[in-house]
Amino acid sequence: MMTQAFYTGISGLKSNQTGIDILSNNLANISTVGFRGYDTEFASMFEESLNTASNASSVASGVGAGVRTQASSMNRDQGTILLSDQSTDLAIVGNGWFGIQGQTETMYTRAGNFTFDKDSDLVTPDGHYVLGTMGGNITEDGVLNGILAEVKLGDVASQEKLRFPQNLTYPPEPSTTAKFIGNIGTDDETRTMGAGVVDAQNNKNNLKLSFTKTVPQVLPGSQWDVVATTQSLDGTTIYDSKTGVAKFDASGALIFSDLSTINNNGTSVAIDLGSGYDGVVAISNIPTSSSTLVDGTQGGDLEGYSVNKNAEVIATFTNGLQSSVGKIAVYHFRNEQGLDRASGSMFLEGKNSGSPLFYTDASGENIIGTDIMNFNLEGSNVQMSVGLTDLIILQRSYDANSKSITTADQMMQKALQMDA
Repeated sequence: MMTQAFYTGISGLKSNQTGIDILSNNLANISTVGFRGYDTEFASMFEESLNTASNASSVASGVGAGVRTQASSMNRDQGTILLSDQSTDLAIVGNGWFGIQGQTETMYTRAGNFTFDKDSDLVTPDGHYVLGTMGGNITEDGVLNGILAEVKLGDVASQEKLRFPQNLTYPPEPSTTAKFIGNIGTDDETRTMGAGVVDAQNNKNNLKLSFTKTVPQVLPGSQWDVVATTQSLDGTTIYDSKTGVAKFDASGALIFSDLSTINNNGTSVAIDLGSGYDGVVAISNIPTSSSTLVDGTQGGDLEGYSVNKNAEVIATFTNGLQSSVGKIAVYHFRNEQGLDRASGSMFLEGKNSGSPLFYTDASGENIIGTDIMNFNLEGSNVQMSVGLTDLIILQRSYDANSKSITTADQMMQKALQMDA
């Protein structure tokens, strides 16, 4: 039994030391972004059963043979969400892992403290590439060639490093149609309507219509001479001028117009006055008014990137428009406990974790399956108070096991002396 005391104490020392090491590592990383702590699980070793009648003793009929470390399990609690001043700092709220391209294999992390390197790649502080799906709407020259409301997440195997240029241009979209809506009334006064139209050189010009009553008038209804002019906003440059006629019936509805198109500094713009009451009218008993519907967009330069809750990387331009240009991948595992820690907050696919996968919606499209918060980081999920308390318990247990070995040694010494 004295020999068994040695074995029991030594097993306790080894198990407690393992627990202390794990707890110490947890506490050492309490300020590490995205760190997930581990809990130690212990199990009793084989017991030696005692041959006693069940009704003769009120205590357990066995002698333990010590304790062993059964497993160290990942603490999957959500870490504290910390505010940040960078839009590329991201926090996962719920399950999921960011994918990071390592030297030879993909790593997974909850740490979203990303930034752009000199090559405009989205990377970690260690220079590892962040993985995701590019939108495919940025040319090699740094020009956006299409607006995307959402980038569809590709397959797990197709994820790539995310490269977003620091200089990105939204090209101008010249105006092709200008529809005029309003009431010019019936008084013998010159009426004007105007619209802003964009040319291919990214200039916003003025398309002006002047309505003057035709002389003589032919009743019923009214007839108007129309002069259309395109010019620069300051009025110093006139690009084109066209004349035409607009005719209205007795109720003021437009029944004829021969204005068609006008040149806007190299781009043809169709002039649409509508028909009937849908467009320009000439009615005497309502106030005059004017409005326009014009297509086309002025170009703009990149103001910056941001990330929404769907992990979309959104490019915002000086013309007020936005477009998705990529989606950050969020991976999931059937068994997160099976991940192998690479270092700090980085993990590798393990034998028991299963392969990385993406969640899918009802239509089978890949989705991230969680919420993303920008301007936020997920801190360590290790609680200082809990960690220190557990550390004290393990240290006391370590001391108790050490004392049991000392006591067993003293008992052995006395036994030897009695034999002598």
